[in-house]
Amino acid sequence: MPDSSKLITVPVGKLGIIPLKSCEAMGEKVNNYLVRWRADRHNLNKDTLMFNGYEKDSYILRSQCPRFGSGEAKGMLMDSVRGTDLYILVDVGNYSIEYNLAGTPCKMSPDDHYQDLKRVIAAIGGKASRITVIMPFLYESRQHKRTTRESLDCALALQELVSMGVDNIITFDAHDPRVQNAIPLNGFENIMPTYQFIKTLLKTTPDLELDSDHMMVISPDEGAMHRAIYFANHLTVDVGMFYKRRDYTRVVNGKNPIVAHEFLGDDVEGKDVIIIDDMIASGESMIDVAKELKKRKARRVYALATFGLFTAGLEIFDKCHEEGIIEKVITTNLTYQQPELLKRSWYESADMSKYIAYLIDHLNHDASISDLLDPTERIQTRISEYRINHTISDNYKEEMLNLLGL
Repeated sequence: MPDSSKLITVPVGKLGIIPLKSCEAMGEKVNNYLVRWRADRHNLNKDTLMFNGYEKDSYILRSQCPRFGSGEAKGMLMDSVRGTDLYILVDVGNYSIEYNLAGTPCKMSPDDHYQDLKRVIAAIGGKASRITVIMPFLYESRQHKRTTRESLDCALALQELVSMGVDNIITFDAHDPRVQNAIPLNGFENIMPTYQFIKTLLKTTPDLELDSDHMMVISPDEGAMHRAIYFANHLTVDVGMFYKRRDYTRVVNGKNPIVAHEFLGDDVEGKDVIIIDDMIASGESMIDVAKELKKRKARRVYALATFGLFTAGLEIFDKCHEEGIIEKVITTNLTYQQPELLKRSWYESADMSKYIAYLIDHLNHDASISDLLDPTERIQTRISEYRINHTISDNYKEEMLNLLGL
């Protein structure tokens, strides 16, 4: 990772992290990294007044969003935020949290999580030195453009956050990063987890041949092509693409149904194939593409996606794995992961907490994050290590299973 010796500048303010309830597990992991790094950092200025509060046992500031019986809520802070450089973590896709509405348990939707984020910002009341929102799964990012008379929800949300005093927004693998045009004068970072994907794939698969004769990267549609090209260039393999042929005469569940997946690319027979996309929702598209590749005699199919929502359950992937259609699925821990998912033999998780901790550490010092945003050197180092040893270190999945007691 980037050289921490750059972090000798005076911090923007005392560091504070507010992980909302939807992001508590990630917040704890990020906090642990920061506590350890700052305790070990050899900085001659740590004892000066400007670095007051630099080294702490925890940077987490407590917050709550209690609800009334009617379902209404309010944001509350239990720690001082005056003059603090705040980083608020929220996972709008965490559907595991419930609240009571007139005695009936209701699962929190993305709208509920977004409202809680605004409540906490409102409770801060402008007293923080700076506010950065880390929202890995960008709220309403799938509604990023207007095709008929439609609302532009993501653009409106970004403008609303900025109007409330948010200085920077950090997200990961936005469905369309051009939504940042809604707030052109404010900070917006769209970060790709390519390094973590490659690291997880290589450390869990010891028999890959990283060349164009044995491997290929596939984009499941034209929208994901840039991800596939970037990924393939690092592995020095070829790229293929499926495009979705839709029935524009019908609308099902708010979209035109897919009639067929058409393939553009070289022969995949006997090759290990990597399908890469921004999310797995129901998994229907990913599975359809995997089936088409197996029909073309692909050897093994690996499905990689930044966000694993699995809205249609895990059983369809269990069946695909049993039938040899999909060898392995890799997603990040940037959104809620079902405990059952972590126990699946076909699943691996790419941990992003260390990366987020690096981002926070650098931004708190107003240091450049260019090296963090460009992982080329780190990726090539890992690939070179794998070519020699056919393995690399670390296993986040085992850590999470131990943490959950599973």
